[in-house]
Amino acid sequence: MKSVKHLMIVIFILYLLPTFASAGLWALRDHPAGWSDARWTSAGILPKPEASPEAAIYIFSAMTGGLKGAVASHAWIVTKPEGAATYTRYDKVGWGTTIRRNHRDADGFWYSNPPQLVTSVTGAEAKALIPRVEAAIAAYPHAQPGSYRIWPGPNSNTFVAHVLRTVPGLNAVLPPHAVGRDYLPNGDYVHLDADGRDLHVTLRGLVGFSVGQRSGVEVHFMGLVAGLDLARPGIKLPAFGRIGI
Repeated sequence: MKSVKHLMIVIFILYLLPTFASAGLWALRDHPAGWSDARWTSAGILPKPEASPEAAIYIFSAMTGGLKGAVASHAWIVTKPEGAATYTRYDKVGWGTTIRRNHRDADGFWYSNPPQLVTSVTGAEAKALIPRVEAAIAAYPHAQPGSYRIWPGPNSNTFVAHVLRTVPGLNAVLPPHAVGRDYLPNGDYVHLDADGRDLHVTLRGLVGFSVGQRSGVEVHFMGLVAGLDLARPGIKLPAFGRIGI
């Protein structure tokens, strides 16, 4: 019984306490009344495509809307082949039938929340990776109608995490508040990234762990992630994301 009590204390401190704190801070802020009142326009982060001819790949994440915005974010992918006049944005959302293309500005606000750049790859490296990214997007197994589930997945973050795991050259993981990122497609329980540098183990995104060069050491519980970033020293907290040391 003592060990169960200690486990419950650990769960409360690592997962529930940060979540409750974030929810309290969220309640103190102003929020749009609904999606039609929210800001979705460009945040001005990306250069104009015509002013930056090199190939580029960007991964963005922004806190989402409604009460779930207190603890969860939404991620998307942006690509631009060399010399292209426009960016192409890919999202998986709860409405619609497939992966959405360009339904918002490439670096747009999400429910009035500013996007954060998770990672970027440019130049010759991006030129080589774009075909692999597009192939991973096309192969995402949960793009069909009725396959989206907010929690524990597969959702928008499951989609982007799938691409990051399939194309490890992007060298990134989604932030801890990207709820659904740890749900492995096809209901898999174990996944080793293509380059062998990160291992993911999960029970349908509900409980499990990730360990490796990009993930550091992470333990997820009910979609919430806590852990240590070893490559860029920091801690990972549910709802708050990564905090650098």
